Amino acid sequence: MSLLKEGEHAAFNEVHHQYYALLIRYAYNIIKDKEACSDLVQDVLVWFWEHREQHQMSSIKGYLIMAVKYKVSNVIRKGKVRENYVLSALNPPGYSLNEESLELKELQAVIESFIQQLPDKCGEIFRMSREEQLTNKEIAAKLGISEVTVAVQIKRALDKLRANLGKLHFWINFFV
Repeated sequence: MSLLKEGEHAAFNEVHHQYYALLIRYAYNIIKDKEACSDLVQDVLVWFWEHREQHQMSSIKGYLIMAVKYKVSNVIRKGKVRENYVLSALNPPGYSLNEESLELKELQAVIESFIQQLPDKCGEIFRMSREEQLTNKEIAAKLGISEVTVAVQIKRALDKLRANLGKLHFWINFFV
């Protein structure tokens, strides 16, 4: 904890390495959505890093598990775990949402336009994460930056994307 409080990235990387998979499994046992779990755990770890100087705890593991538990309950309460529902609504029985479909192309165009509006480094990191399916560690190594920076940039991009897509609520209403 003392190294974390001093801002040692290596100490945070060790915490990330040691607890990430455990936290993902814990969240997945509750919400059964791998992407949502990944985003949620990244949010918790970024928050943990950003508030590292304020933490008073005896167990990092226990603290992070409780933080994930709290975040999961917030996600469920706010109804943010609806991706599977929306995808099933977008793809009802007898309707094919494939790569050639107009709806998918329009949604991809909206997302592409959004990514182009991101700052260059943020957009690059987001593309590497989502399009190239690289881990934060791989992105950090390729770009010569810390994993924390990668996680923060991805979180910012996802928050902006969610806000941007939230304005397009007609998509959900149109297909449901």
